[in-house]
Amino acid sequence: MENRAHALVAGLFVIFLAAAVAAVAIWLGGGATTRDKYLLVSEFPVNGLNSQAVVRYRGVTVGKVESIRLNPENPHFIHIRIAVDRDLQLTRNTYAQLGFQGLTGLAFVQLNDDGKQAEPLVTSVDDPAQIPFRPSTLDGLAESGQRLLGNANGLIEQLNLLLNDQNQAQFAAILENTRGATGRLQNVLSQLEPGIQSLPALAVDASAVLKRTDQLVADLNRIAVKANQQGGVVDNLSHTAGELVDTMHKLREATEGITRNTRSIDRVLLQVEEQPRSLLFGRSPPLPGPGEEGFVPPPASPSIP
Repeated sequence: MENRAHALVAGLFVIFLAAAVAAVAIWLGGGATTRDKYLLVSEFPVNGLNSQAVVRYRGVTVGKVESIRLNPENPHFIHIRIAVDRDLQLTRNTYAQLGFQGLTGLAFVQLNDDGKQAEPLVTSVDDPAQIPFRPSTLDGLAESGQRLLGNANGLIEQLNLLLNDQNQAQFAAILENTRGATGRLQNVLSQLEPGIQSLPALAVDASAVLKRTDQLVADLNRIAVKANQQGGVVDNLSHTAGELVDTMHKLREATEGITRNTRSIDRVLLQVEEQPRSLLFGRSPPLPGPGEEGFVPPPASPSIP
């Protein structure tokens, strides 16, 4: 009887153990018949993500990670196969990111979309649809930190190069020259100070001179206006110039008459010199010419043998 009781207990234990194993197997793999397959393609590291990791949509668990492997054609890309509840209809706007659970370092896949209406994402077991994988916020912070550290290292190297011994000596010489130039500038300013102090008085004098100049210009303008008026100096000068022109014209005519009279007197004097008797008896008539009465031909000159 005791052996039969032990056998019965052992049999019941095996039955319950088999049932538990079947339940666990159904719980772990039961989604295979009710879940769709999708493929995530990531070019970013997926540290902390393992197989059987949780897949969440807007924070709600909707599936799990089935496998993680490198792309055999291009190891730069990582292929992550996931299984998502068929009741959740994903669209072409869906994208995946890597999330982390607190401080444990365990990662999970977070699915999101832009919230815009789009056509459903069709998938199958043999040809799973691809969902783009975007870097997480932590990855962005880490990348920004690395760029910041790289820029800081470059800045430190440039500062070290700038502050070497030779440049420090040059900086010291520049500071010394600057101090000397400042001293000389102070001396120049001290010499210019009396002149600067006299500038207000000079400005007052210049203002007085400008006022006098303005008064002089005003007086000249009034004189010019009076001179240009009718009967003024300019008008009188114009009349005087016209009268002077008329006088010169008359003087020229008188001079020409005197010249003509002088020529006549010269002819008379020449005639008196040639025929003095003409002064008493008048001018002798001219000798008759050929063909006129009383013409006497001149005697013929003797011929030479």
